[in-house]
Amino acid sequence: MSKVSVLVVDDATFIRDLVKKGLRDHFPGIQIEEAINGRKAQQLLGRQTIDLILCDWEMPELSGLELLSWCREQDALKTTPFIMVTSRGDKENVVQAIQAGVSDFIGKPFSNEQLVTKVKKALHRAGKLQALMSSAPPKMLNSGGFANDSLSALTGGKAEVAKPSTPAAATAAAAFATKPAAPKAAAAPSGRGQGQLRLPSGSMSCVIKAISLKEALLVVKRGEQLPQVLESAVLDLEQGEAAETARLNGYLHAVAAFEPKPDSEWLQLTFRFVDRDPQKLDYISRLIARGTAQKHFSPGA
Repeated sequence: MSKVSVLVVDDATFIRDLVKKGLRDHFPGIQIEEAINGRKAQQLLGRQTIDLILCDWEMPELSGLELLSWCREQDALKTTPFIMVTSRGDKENVVQAIQAGVSDFIGKPFSNEQLVTKVKKALHRAGKLQALMSSAPPKMLNSGGFANDSLSALTGGKAEVAKPSTPAAATAAAAFATKPAAPKAAAAPSGRGQGQLRLPSGSMSCVIKAISLKEALLVVKRGEQLPQVLESAVLDLEQGEAAETARLNGYLHAVAAFEPKPDSEWLQLTFRFVDRDPQKLDYISRLIARGTAQKHFSPGA
């Protein structure tokens, strides 16, 4: 039986590696190709057959939306499953992608379970699931992954952490639309700004102690579940008078107690950026220039 081939498109090496590892851990026989942007993906798609495309939205040279539109214009790619892997979950962006012919969404940050569920669902619709599952470990055959089939409910990939009493669609919308809740001024450590850190396990407000073009130092209140080193995340920052949200993709490079005691109420996180999108780098530069960040902060090793 021929292998199932998946194309992973993202300008961030860390995200590509995260997706590849998640797929290979669950489907040992899967064939994975990768491209660093939409332009490279076009070249690869022109010379070989791909069964599923997992693509970032914001990339230099050719965005995920532009690649999607191009794919739907090609006879050989009109029906190829195309999953957008993105931190963009606003209604306007979702509508754009649906109109362009997107098959599904995976919201950043995502867990391996969410990734595998979406891949299984897309290939099931394309009639390729049997070929993929033939190489999967037996435990995955009974892992489910076909519930919550509404596209609107899937934007953001947050249904898995929703409370049972909350409709999935409303939960997904709230996960992206809710503005950062500031920590109480009396209790929170002071910083140069505030934001919202989104992890696969949920969201938490954070204080931005410092920021550079490579990383940010964040302080969060300790919860029941501790953030994990190398866990993927998205940092939401409000920008300008219109309170537009900039979403910065990255991962946790370090987690430490903010206070010098084992029961520290606050944690300090080193958040490494993985975006190479010029607009996001420009946004970070403007944050630094405005004095939002500490001027003499130097990235950790």
